[in-house]
Amino acid sequence: MLHLRIARFVLPATFSALLAAAGVIGPVASATPASAAVASIGLRAEAQAASRKGAPYQWGAAGPRKFDCSGLTLWSYARVGKRLPRTTTQQYRATLHVSRAQARVGDLVFFHNKSGIYHVAIYAGHNMIWHAPKPGRRVSLVRIWTSSVYFGRVR
Repeated sequence: MLHLRIARFVLPATFSALLAAAGVIGPVASATPASAAVASIGLRAEAQAASRKGAPYQWGAAGPRKFDCSGLTLWSYARVGKRLPRTTTQQYRATLHVSRAQARVGDLVFFHNKSGIYHVAIYAGHNMIWHAPKPGRRVSLVRIWTSSVYFGRVR
């Protein structure tokens, strides 16, 4: 038990929150009960996305074997009991918008240009995302490649 208490203070906050969500340790000290519940859902949704690593991209697909970008986010959150709209733009409108500094594992990352939002992914922490990129590619963990992103928290 002592090693778990030490780990709680030594390991990165993301891992501590994961341990808390799994019931291995108590809730993360800085989180309120409501924010801890949201964080737990986000962590679980991120884990669902990670479980689809290597699944092929297919436009319009929402799992469980093939995905497009918004299909991966929709499927991942559905697996943890949260409903999201189908398209990237609809998902953006349905989330609580947060700053990059406020971003947590499980938040959605929306890529945009002057024409609008064109891609969505699930934040994995440390500037990394899980996404279904494009035809011919597979679900993967990659670094965020641009500063033209918005973050949204699923409520």
